[in-house]
Amino acid sequence: MSPPIDQAREALGARLRELRRDAELSGRDLAERAGWRPPKVSKLELGKQNATEADIRVWCRVCEAEDQVPELIATVRTIDAQYVEWKRQMRGGQRRVQNAIRNEDLNTRLFRIFETFHIPGFLQTRAYARVIMARSAAFYELAHDDLDAAVGARLGRQAILRMGDRRFHIILAQQALDTWVGGPEVMRDQLAHIRAEMDALPLRLHLGVIPRHTDIEVAPHAGYWIFDSRLVMTETVTAGLNVTQPREIALYERHFDGLNRLAVYGECAHELIDRAQRDIEEI
Repeated sequence: MSPPIDQAREALGARLRELRRDAELSGRDLAERAGWRPPKVSKLELGKQNATEADIRVWCRVCEAEDQVPELIATVRTIDAQYVEWKRQMRGGQRRVQNAIRNEDLNTRLFRIFETFHIPGFLQTRAYARVIMARSAAFYELAHDDLDAAVGARLGRQAILRMGDRRFHIILAQQALDTWVGGPEVMRDQLAHIRAEMDALPLRLHLGVIPRHTDIEVAPHAGYWIFDSRLVMTETVTAGLNVTQPREIALYERHFDGLNRLAVYGECAHELIDRAQRDIEEI
């Protein structure tokens, strides 16, 4: 199977080919009207060459499909930004990654976050964050050791929980409460911290939990963060994926709405957190 970035280029190329055919133009016709050499058209349609925003504007003008420009340019920007290999991104250390995400935090008013196995960074304690980030550094064999600075940067991002008029809608699978990170003491404090933040920020933080035995009606998915309606960040084992295509973001929003209908809130969510704490005490 082609890598995701290649698949995205091929999908864009197929869309460009459709526009050309709808305009009843041959590849040579389009190239001539655009002032390009003919091989460029073929390469763009096959996903062998990256389309620039200028290419998109010319293509749509020649095909008399200028109404398609905004969506296609959004696709180009998605391809440029969507696939960032973790080892390359973290080559200069994990702190740099945290600082880059902080810029997105500052530009966001509504955060919608879904996590399956871990507590999201906004709600992590220092001990929990340190274990997560140390394990990440070990897994990716990072040469640059900036663990203390990286943990500090992640915790620094939590200040945004209390800044301005921002709202945070977080949905956790119950497994995230039951997955031990760093042992019982770390988890005991982590679960207590979640409860404390829920109590301290009732108008800002809307936290739901999907009970373990829920019949999931929406397609399963890895965790993701939706920043307003302009960006989705999700992760694979090898890379981070940044989604900016409006049509794709709409699907994530639809997925999140489905999870919202399955999650429990308020006292029911508190009970699941308390149950996870009792499980720790019983072991």
